[in-house]
Amino acid sequence: MTAADRDPGLQPERTRLAWRRTTLSATVVALLAVRQALHNGATPAALIAVALSAPAWLGFLLVAHRRILRMGVARPEPLAPRGALTATLCTVALAVFAAAMLF
Repeated sequence: MTAADRDPGLQPERTRLAWRRTTLSATVVALLAVRQALHNGATPAALIAVALSAPAWLGFLLVAHRRILRMGVARPEPLAPRGALTATLCTVALAVFAAAMLF
């Protein structure tokens, strides 16, 4: 297969779908965390963890939404370092807050 035979629209479409799946997964995890915090008796630590995870989830949602919109062309620009850093920090923050809810 040569470079001329390659369909440039397939890779951006797969990447856009991956961002959507990841966003959906993060949303489900955030909702399950809220349910867990409220179902097992709302301790102050659990409520603080849920309250801090909301901005992290919204930050990830913002980065993912912008990336999904920019993937609508055949040759999208690479993810900016600032966006990658934001997505990474939000993901790590969500993991830390989830671990804090367990203790």
